Amino acid sequence: MTPLPDRNTFVTAYAGVAPWDIGKPQAPLVAVADQVAGPVLDAGCGTGDAALFFAARGVRVTGIDFIPEAIERAKAKATERGLSVEFRVQDALTLDQSDERFASVIDSGLFHVFSDDDRRRYLRGLATVVQPGGRLFLMCFSDAEPGTHGPRRISRQELDGVFADGWEIESVQPFQFQINPEFKGATFSPGGPKAWFAIVRRKA
Repeated sequence: MTPLPDRNTFVTAYAGVAPWDIGKPQAPLVAVADQVAGPVLDAGCGTGDAALFFAARGVRVTGIDFIPEAIERAKAKATERGLSVEFRVQDALTLDQSDERFASVIDSGLFHVFSDDDRRRYLRGLATVVQPGGRLFLMCFSDAEPGTHGPRRISRQELDGVFADGWEIESVQPFQFQINPEFKGATFSPGGPKAWFAIVRRKA
């Protein structure tokens, strides 16, 4: 099984070249941008590129990440671009304690870093913050990606099981994550790591 990353994994990544930090949102998210209603939560926002993309479209966005360096960079980008986004240091595993509600949640590579126990807590948090009828836009490594480097691989059947209670999977499509071209720490499939892009609706 793929080893699960710990906090230091992400601190180290931001001290060098973070493979997921590509300076823009992943392509599938851009393709469905018209379906992403506000307010939006970007869970595990990193340096903020997806959040800033939607803010530029006039959507109210909150971005959270548990790594302070990522949030500082996200805030700097927002200032440089003259965009208003609430970026804050917060662990996504605390969403079950939140009184905020969102019409859309973006998860661009967060779900696949959790252990089974943490995944269950994260799902409780999503169920707390996503409005009835709201959507989760989820991107995660798929089990079609060979090797063990990077996050855990997720099967299509696993997605079905995770979202069986209180959610409806509207679509699941394969895609390949774009990675930072300066990242040389691992070899993935040609074209980028194989992944799933799922749109999941919170039932009323």
